[in-house]
Amino acid sequence: MPDRIEKVIIVGTGPAGYTAALYAARANLEPLVIEGSQPGGQLTITTDVENYPGFPEGIMGPEMMELFRKQAERFGARVARGMVTGCKLDGPVKELYGEDGAAWRAHAVIIASGASAKWLGLPSEKALQGYGVSACATCDGFFFKEKRVAVVGGGDTAMEEATFLTKFASKVTIIHRRNELRASKIMQERARKNPKIDFIWDTDVIEVMDPEQKKVTGLRLRNVKTGAESELPCDGFFLGIGHAPNTKPFEGQIDLDANGYIVVQAGSTRTNLEGVFASGDATDHVYRQAVTAAGTGCMSAIDAERYLTEAGLAG
Repeated sequence: MPDRIEKVIIVGTGPAGYTAALYAARANLEPLVIEGSQPGGQLTITTDVENYPGFPEGIMGPEMMELFRKQAERFGARVARGMVTGCKLDGPVKELYGEDGAAWRAHAVIIASGASAKWLGLPSEKALQGYGVSACATCDGFFFKEKRVAVVGGGDTAMEEATFLTKFASKVTIIHRRNELRASKIMQERARKNPKIDFIWDTDVIEVMDPEQKKVTGLRLRNVKTGAESELPCDGFFLGIGHAPNTKPFEGQIDLDANGYIVVQAGSTRTNLEGVFASGDATDHVYRQAVTAAGTGCMSAIDAERYLTEAGLAG
């Protein structure tokens, strides 16, 4: 265990983590930021970001996160490679454990570990992420004006994604591996009544075409009952099978809801443990936007600074 005790450690380097780092650094807290398994967060697998204020011409996701990092480092934030795999947070000094024996200690911790979209696990799907394959209709739907898109899933997430996409796409096809939806009745009815939405039942997506062209041209499908294969021409493919918060290292330490999202106190970013704060997609299953994550990142840094000041540890 290292001798140094940081004032504040921030776990995660997406919009929430880097914004928390920026505000904490400007408050002279000398934050240490642990990169996590996906440095830069989900925006690093996004091509064009056109809905973040201040970038009227849009910006590439990886470039945007590099700017976030540089701004935080300009004021003294330090970024360390590593991934938190365990912790001990119930005390005045918090302990975080990483791979290969890495360990860190701090008086306050901000968890901004984000969430990860659930994917089908197809090589072609991975190859086309950011090139027509997306897990965020709100982020990328605008790019599919008057185009044909497909959504996989049968729950509320899939219905929400599909319904939102009808604002832009000429046609939306929902593909579900069962013959009935799991979505709430109101979401089902909304999707079924939308003239732009149709359904393909009892079907798996087995390939996204065409990685060689670096764009989505269609999907290869397989009927789970008959085994028959077919192709569906489309210009975009959206995953609607949900997200998983990256909170496993904190299980049993802080309060999580039934889906693993961190529970914070109303109107703040405080968790159930003193000196432990949370922000970004690790706490948010509703909005999941870069701008909302950044906003809560700001809040968590201010909450942490106030905690440390009241405890006489900010100096």
